[in-house]
Amino acid sequence: MRLPESASPELSLGQRLRGWLPLLIMPIAVVGLAPAGWPRWAFMWILAASILFGFKWLTWRRRASQCAPLWRHLAYLIAWPGMDAEAFFDPNLHPPKPNTREWLLASGKLALGLVLFFGLARRAPPRHPYLLGWIGMIGIVMVLHFGAFHLLSCALRTASVEARPLMDHPTASVRLGDFWGRRWNTAFRDLTHRFLFRPLTPLIGARGALFAGFLISGLIHDAVISIPAAGGYGGPTLFFVLQALGLFAERSRTGRRLGLGSGVRGWLFTMAVLILPAPMFFHRPFVTRIIVPFMRAAGAI
Repeated sequence: MRLPESASPELSLGQRLRGWLPLLIMPIAVVGLAPAGWPRWAFMWILAASILFGFKWLTWRRRASQCAPLWRHLAYLIAWPGMDAEAFFDPNLHPPKPNTREWLLASGKLALGLVLFFGLARRAPPRHPYLLGWIGMIGIVMVLHFGAFHLLSCALRTASVEARPLMDHPTASVRLGDFWGRRWNTAFRDLTHRFLFRPLTPLIGARGALFAGFLISGLIHDAVISIPAAGGYGGPTLFFVLQALGLFAERSRTGRRLGLGSGVRGWLFTMAVLILPAPMFFHRPFVTRIIVPFMRAAGAI
């Protein structure tokens, strides 16, 4: 197998570009070539998949491990949504195998998501599509991020692959830094830490790099959410900017004095910063034009 890019001491410009090209080209191709008659929800899912694969390809190209069986490459590129390629391909890592309780917990979260999406959504008043869509979104997140991805993590760890769950009890966070850095969708955290925070810190400092990471995360989510919905532009970006500002407030001298990073006060502050601006992130055009039609197409309503 060919030597990965990161295994050589210096990467040429051509090698770097080959890592970034799919991420640069595929989303633009989806936006430019998508048929006008496509449902908005299909456009959204394909655009999201193109960006995800671009990031997967980038991290796969930059991995340090040289040898791995074909199934592990396919599992990383196609099935597993995590972005820590170094750990995933490290043959010296042997994570503890999940116990029965963890398998049952992951299965329970998947079942709960299906109940929300296919059950509770039918009982929501149809004259309130925004509420209906929020129920559907929560169901989708439970099915995918908390359920299916956790089960996939269990299966991979059973096969001695380092693939920790993407979600780690996010509602237990007593700090925004804990929520975004360790508990919520660690795939995106791994990605931004490696390709944004670490390279930018020497240039603009840790605070500037942290803010840039949140800003770019917002722009990416804006592209996936607002472009297919043809509305709500800027909402997801503003949401992530507010998260950065909340994190700075939490870590400030005043924030520490007020106890915003620990205990009950920290938990209340974290939940307030996450929940109150959430309608900016999942704005009405996205909910009513993407999620609700997708739920109809899936037979949920």
